[in-house]
Amino acid sequence: MAETTSKLTDKEKEQKRWLKQAGTLVEALPYMRRYNGKTFVIKYGGHAMGDEARSLEFARDIVLLKQVGINPIVVHGGGPQIGRMLERLKIQSSFVDGLRVTDAATMEIAEMVLSGSINKSIVASINEAGGMAVGLSGKDGNLVRARRIQRTRRDPDSNIEQAVDIGFVGDPHEVNPHVLEVFTRSDIIPVIAPIGFGDNGDTYNINADTMAGAIAKAVKAERLLLLTDVAGVLDGAGQLIAAMTAREAHKYIADGTIHGGMVPKIETCLDVVDAGVPGAVIIDGRVPHAVLLEVFTEHGVGTLIRRESVV
Repeated sequence: MAETTSKLTDKEKEQKRWLKQAGTLVEALPYMRRYNGKTFVIKYGGHAMGDEARSLEFARDIVLLKQVGINPIVVHGGGPQIGRMLERLKIQSSFVDGLRVTDAATMEIAEMVLSGSINKSIVASINEAGGMAVGLSGKDGNLVRARRIQRTRRDPDSNIEQAVDIGFVGDPHEVNPHVLEVFTRSDIIPVIAPIGFGDNGDTYNINADTMAGAIAKAVKAERLLLLTDVAGVLDGAGQLIAAMTAREAHKYIADGTIHGGMVPKIETCLDVVDAGVPGAVIIDGRVPHAVLLEVFTEHGVGTLIRRESVV
């Protein structure tokens, strides 16, 4: 008799688990309808990209987005992996304003790592999860043209600003969305390495957040999702700010609530929102299924930056 009761208890537990999953699907349904046919640009990097279990989880989430009618475009980073390869090859590396000084030798390594091992690893994970992914860089299909970034520093002795050469580091100045539009009309998920080419044929390393933002603007995305290693924007008490308007974001930068490395991320979001993308979100990529929680639940898991007119 006790054995029968135990079996019934196990069955009830199983039924509760399935009911919970069914409830999750019901909650997600309105968002599936709302975002059907829309394009989401997702910048993938940080902690999640270096963990095998998290990488497979991310791949499954991206495949699910595609299967429910959303068009995901993945743009990935790879700074730590580039750094490790440079160390292995005993190539010295330095930074200016957070940007890696990239000479010809460093650029060759950066392209090899970004367009090669990292890109193909993400593609393989998505394909293994049941999707159909193709790896690209900004050089493929004339996707992204870049211009060399100019940096200056003030000389401490003369107080005169001087140009600093940081090499083959660029910003996107022209994005051709045609090749990506072809993918959105198919089952293919594009995975893009942040490499661009200049008018003179030079290859440029591009910040992945900046690359993702430029692509989001060009394809008129519904959302830009920036996966990071932090929860999002925190207020003075250390609590997550779930949403803010562009005006509020500027205020938080001015009063120091947004500071340090979060500033350029928010500036990318503001640039994207100002260009017409309805919203951009800073998400903690360490949270399991962070992308799905952000897209298919009411409150999401990050900080949403939106236009003043968006409700």
